[in-house]
Amino acid sequence: MPAKLLHQMRAIKGLTRALNDSGRFKYKNPECVVDFAAILPGVVGLAVAQRLCQRFPSKSTYLLERHARAGEETSSRNSEVVHSGLYYPPESLKTSLCLRGRDLLYERCEKYHIPFKQTGKLVVATEDQRSYVEGLHAKSLKLKWPPHSPKSSQTDPVLLTKLLSKREIRELEPDLSENIVAALWSPKTGIIDSHSLMESLEKDILDSEGGELVFATDAVRVDRYQKSRSAAGEGGYAILARHLINASGLSSVMFLNSFLPTENRIPMFYARGSYASYHGPGVSNVSHLIYPCPQTGPNAHAFESLGTHLTLDLQGKIRFGPDIEWIDPPESNITGTEKDAEFWTRNLIPDDSRLPDIYQAVTSYLPGVALEGLQPDYVGIRPKLIPPGGGFQDFVIKADYPSVDAQRNHSNAMISLLGIESPGLTSSLAIAEMVVEDVLHNT
Repeated sequence: MPAKLLHQMRAIKGLTRALNDSGRFKYKNPECVVDFAAILPGVVGLAVAQRLCQRFPSKSTYLLERHARAGEETSSRNSEVVHSGLYYPPESLKTSLCLRGRDLLYERCEKYHIPFKQTGKLVVATEDQRSYVEGLHAKSLKLKWPPHSPKSSQTDPVLLTKLLSKREIRELEPDLSENIVAALWSPKTGIIDSHSLMESLEKDILDSEGGELVFATDAVRVDRYQKSRSAAGEGGYAILARHLINASGLSSVMFLNSFLPTENRIPMFYARGSYASYHGPGVSNVSHLIYPCPQTGPNAHAFESLGTHLTLDLQGKIRFGPDIEWIDPPESNITGTEKDAEFWTRNLIPDDSRLPDIYQAVTSYLPGVALEGLQPDYVGIRPKLIPPGGGFQDFVIKADYPSVDAQRNHSNAMISLLGIESPGLTSSLAIAEMVVEDVLHNT
């Protein structure tokens, strides 16, 4: 049995940790009060904060970012694809937020001159995969417009797709394998400059009356406020937030686990995705995004990964990826220090080891690609709430309150955004809309 398959079949350990597990950081009395504190590493946190500043201009919104700039983790290590909402269960948050987010993204790009291109995408299939793309097409015809969509647009289908014949496929992408006999065309899929998007959100926040961006600042503990509690831990700065937005991506579960008994803590799993740039033969005619069918057999990963696909950047350069490689925390890290929980950062260095697998995956639909033309590009880590083989896992948007009265009045909430992986970039503005308009609507 191949080593890769053995790796997928063995049990993957989850990291079950909470912020400040070691007790190193002591409680401090708050030194200031803010209406909203958002802990963010990337585009989703920025989108939520921007929406808060827009919706509540007279209230204070502080964004805490541990890096020197936003988006250094998942947001800067993805395909920069604007997805169309094809793959997930129709009633899921991933589908509705992707569909709504897609339209919000294109609107923002047009309004703020953010570089993007609506390239369109082909999901390509061999004969034995034909039923998969036919199923995607049938599902697309039945999808409903998501909440908050303008009524003026709802006379049109929410997701236009078309099944293509082999002749039509060859006309669009003549470099594809002769074994590709069916494809689904998704014209609303595109690409975006994610860094320009994040910069535009940052500008809105800084230009607002109450928004503040605080970089190079670690959140080291989080507590329920108690009026009677008095303490003065050493170092650091303590704030009292009337609402806390936990949009911390790969660390989001650690924040929530701070309030859960050890036996009820949520494990986090990590999937590494490698990307390869390509300069070589076999792609000279490519002008669209090309996605293979996700695996749907005994080792299916249709909900874990969309397959090693071809994307274009805004300069027309070709990239393949991501593949999927589950990574384990070392045994010592499961109960180690806060620093140990960052084990995944050691997996961010790209290398040649993934290129043969990427090559094998890609040549199944683009046979002219040469291994020698592939070069390691970058690596991303995806936050997973379930291990390999766990099936579909939706986005989780969870609201917790310090009391029943607070829950009834929608006050003093901690909103946790968990498992926000693909299509998180596409969904970012819609996630912000849902958090602010639906979850915090009575604030």
